[in-house]
Amino acid sequence: MNEAPAAAAETPARSWTPRLHRGLFLMILLIGSMGFYILYPLVLILINSFNVATIAEPPVYGLQAWRDAFSDPGIWVSLWNTIKIAIVRNLLVFPLGVLIAWILARTNIPFANGFEFLFWLSFMLPSIAVTFGWMLLLDPNTGLVNTWLKQIPFLNRITFDIYSFWGIIWVHCISGLDTKVILLTPAFRRMDAAMEEASRMSGGSTLKTMFRVTLPVMTPALVVVFLLGVVRLFESFEIELLLGIPWGFYVYSTKILDLARQEPPLVNQAAALGSIVLLLLAIIIPLQQRLIHGRQYTTVTSQFRPKLVDLGMWKFPLMLSILLIVFLAVGVPILSVLGGSFMVRFGFFNLPKTWTLEYWQMALSDPRLLEALENTLIVAGSAALIGPILFSLIAYILVRTRLPGRSILDAICWIPSAIPGVLAGLGLLWMFLGTPIFRPFYGTLFLLMIAFIMGGVTLSTQILKASFIQLGRELEEASRMSGAGFLRTYFKIVLPLMAQTMVLIGVLKFLFAARGASPIILLATSETRTLALLALDQIAAGYRETASITVLLVVLLTTGLALIARSFGLKVGIRAE
Repeated sequence: MNEAPAAAAETPARSWTPRLHRGLFLMILLIGSMGFYILYPLVLILINSFNVATIAEPPVYGLQAWRDAFSDPGIWVSLWNTIKIAIVRNLLVFPLGVLIAWILARTNIPFANGFEFLFWLSFMLPSIAVTFGWMLLLDPNTGLVNTWLKQIPFLNRITFDIYSFWGIIWVHCISGLDTKVILLTPAFRRMDAAMEEASRMSGGSTLKTMFRVTLPVMTPALVVVFLLGVVRLFESFEIELLLGIPWGFYVYSTKILDLARQEPPLVNQAAALGSIVLLLLAIIIPLQQRLIHGRQYTTVTSQFRPKLVDLGMWKFPLMLSILLIVFLAVGVPILSVLGGSFMVRFGFFNLPKTWTLEYWQMALSDPRLLEALENTLIVAGSAALIGPILFSLIAYILVRTRLPGRSILDAICWIPSAIPGVLAGLGLLWMFLGTPIFRPFYGTLFLLMIAFIMGGVTLSTQILKASFIQLGRELEEASRMSGAGFLRTYFKIVLPLMAQTMVLIGVLKFLFAARGASPIILLATSETRTLALLALDQIAAGYRETASITVLLVVLLTTGLALIARSFGLKVGIRAE
């Protein structure tokens, strides 16, 4: 009589133990694979900064690379240039981005939603397109603006030089506003107007209310966006590569590329420089948590009331000002690159023949362009298809399970947000050339696919985690009670409910892969280069008209697909009737 209850009591234990073992095995597999891919290259950078042997040779450890790094003034100059650009750019861009976000979210400016969409369009534009567009306009010798100025009396001595420190700052300002606006506008929009109304009832003006109430309450969002801008500056590559190297101006990312491409390659010094940058980033990232720790910043309560500030007579001047900024960020680069692809020589209208289709005919019949287009579609398409599924599984495990090790996996997923593309590429270079089992994959499309699939881990997992948190458990529980297993429940129930978010992640993955150059510039060869890398090579070689066509193809791939996917994404999953 006593054996039956005992046997019944043992049944849950027998069914529970295999599930626990399978979950632990899955968690160990994820932590091991993600940690290996993300942490191992960083460890290799630190280790090989002390390795005086070249890649693929037996290691010989010493301090020579660090001595060379400390004794080479060029390395310290490149670090100082990086910090200098970060300071100047954020002093100019951050306040303007905060102001525009506040105007779009908290005032009655006309076409606020349209302006917000245009800033999203600016975000989709590859930085190489914006940079090259302004190169065509402000080149000191052949730039269209300078050519026109030479024909105007009293202004013919003025010359704008894009190849200068302030030229680099100008392009950073034009291309850096979009991120701040699209991140801060929703945050401002969710802020309760009751606190601002209380300030105005106490006699505070709109400006005083903004500085004494609105901005202090928005401190967490402002700190996150500000530090994100600092970290993204370390990721900046194309602007400094195109505008800085022609006059010997290096930042840390272009200096790493220069060291790695020298003959013989100075990859050990590059690793030492990368180690210094890792130490700087290790200081910057925890600063965010300290600045917002222990303070209360509730902006949406049960009494939430949104209210717009009436701009009065300033409504239309501010609207025109924002329209001008958007035109400089989106319209001017696209029009200049488009014009450059059809002109015999960009900026010269007095030639016997001004317009031509020759460059388009040459480009479209060039096997290098077609090969680069095929490579781009392969690596970007793979990232867009595989990335959302992989990261949705990780996010699902982090949110929906109680498996031990979730905090470790989550922390590993956060690390890539602080690692710039060139630095990650340097780590992968060491891993795939310095590890015999991986060496055959170097220079292949497979390696580029892996680099882009795993790129953007932090952004993808955090967006998906937020969506899973909003998703109730009832449908999943009902599916399991009906006999469906984990995989069937996930693909039949969870993914359809998450369809719109998955489309968003897929678009972002394709966008970053199609326009990205810094993560793979040390990993690709002439046979596996993408359109972005081909455009950089064409610009460096002086083929600007052909480069215009390559850049336009990148723009069409990124913005065109993003707009199509946005329309498609609204029609899948759950939507309002």
